[in-house]
Amino acid sequence: MDLLIKFAQTHESFRLAEIEALAVVEGVDLTVIDYSDQSPLCFVRLPSVEAAQRLIRRSVLAQSIHELWGTGTTLDELHDSVKERTCHLWPEYKESSFKFSIDSYQGARSNGQRLSIINSFHYLPFEGPIRMSHPDHVFTVFELWPYDSVPLGIENPDRIHFGRFIAASSRDVILKFDLKKRGYISTTSMDSELSLVTANIALAAPGKLFYDPFVGTGSFPIACAHFGAMGWGSDIDGRSMRGQGGRKSLPGNFLQYGLAACLGDVFAADLTHTPIKRDRRIWDGIVCDPPYGVREGLRVLGVRDPEKTPWLIQQGVKNALLPDFVPPKKPYSFLAMLDDILVFAAETLVDNGRLSFWMPTANDEEQEIPVPSHPCLELVVVCIQPTSTSKSIDPQVSPAGSVYPRLITYRRLPDNSVSQSALTAYETQKDVVSLGTTADELNPFRRGYFRKFEAEE
Repeated sequence: MDLLIKFAQTHESFRLAEIEALAVVEGVDLTVIDYSDQSPLCFVRLPSVEAAQRLIRRSVLAQSIHELWGTGTTLDELHDSVKERTCHLWPEYKESSFKFSIDSYQGARSNGQRLSIINSFHYLPFEGPIRMSHPDHVFTVFELWPYDSVPLGIENPDRIHFGRFIAASSRDVILKFDLKKRGYISTTSMDSELSLVTANIALAAPGKLFYDPFVGTGSFPIACAHFGAMGWGSDIDGRSMRGQGGRKSLPGNFLQYGLAACLGDVFAADLTHTPIKRDRRIWDGIVCDPPYGVREGLRVLGVRDPEKTPWLIQQGVKNALLPDFVPPKKPYSFLAMLDDILVFAAETLVDNGRLSFWMPTANDEEQEIPVPSHPCLELVVVCIQPTSTSKSIDPQVSPAGSVYPRLITYRRLPDNSVSQSALTAYETQKDVVSLGTTADELNPFRRGYFRKFEAEE
């Protein structure tokens, strides 16, 4: 059956990716008939109404899904389409209560015009009562108008569709996880809407284990836990997870939402020094927003020159188990971090498990960072966020228009699908060459970012 999905007009490059991911989660056979980022409507084909309800029920970027009854460029064409496509369905709704609504995108109708359009469907043999609240069925006329149609005085829309409401999404859950209402956050906490979308695209679901290696205050594990997954996390700075303790901590956030049973554990570590064994592929998903190193240079556990500072190593051995111990750190290459994330995912994700992580892009060619690759990981989708809502960029210092975070999602290929020649070449290639020892020398993105900022100043 043909259906119409009504999206919220936000995060346009994420919308189709989320719906396609939900089709995988729900085991639904989805065919996308027509979609454009410029329109809030997406036309799809699904096997049944029940499949449509399952597809939409946990979507964050969709608003609702409707059975498509007709389409046309004019009202007369729409009526002809409705009569041709659905006349055999009309007896099913003859005695039910109902109501009509009009949804105009980029256009407007007067009350008189709206009433006239509704009355033009008089040929539908509906004899049930009209109820504005809680009717059995809601029928909607969707109008797509040209841009700026109101100030330009355009009188008619470009396209009109008619559909029967089937189910609403879970978009209202965004308010539940709003950071303004969360007991414990920091400047690095990811926006609730994008956290939930990331969890959906990464296929978070009951019975799955999800891990965030840059967990901070826990936005991603919380989002994954909401969809039934067991959340785990680590961070190089244990203080970000512990907070003040109690409700003012990462575990406290899980308690706030009644998700304590879905928190596996959190621990202090980084990807280069982790207790997670690399010979065990246990994670169903890895979701994270790694630091870009803009506010401060990237760091990993360790010392720059162990031979010159042996006392730091001895101090670590002696005091590592103390609750207030802060381990020494050394500068870290941004490109090496990206490579380490992919290698870790390839070694620990189950077959078809997903890695979804945020990284920067830019308008300027000299600042563009290519999407990293690994022979064991298949690129699924790249979604670009046109505003700096990612945690790692400080909007107070971001040069306008220069940085655009993007969500990159990969699928772990089964071993029998991995090119052995490509894997051998990857494993034998030289490590990322880190020329320098300072934060700027090791991080080309940070260096280019501030050069751009200084140039604009």
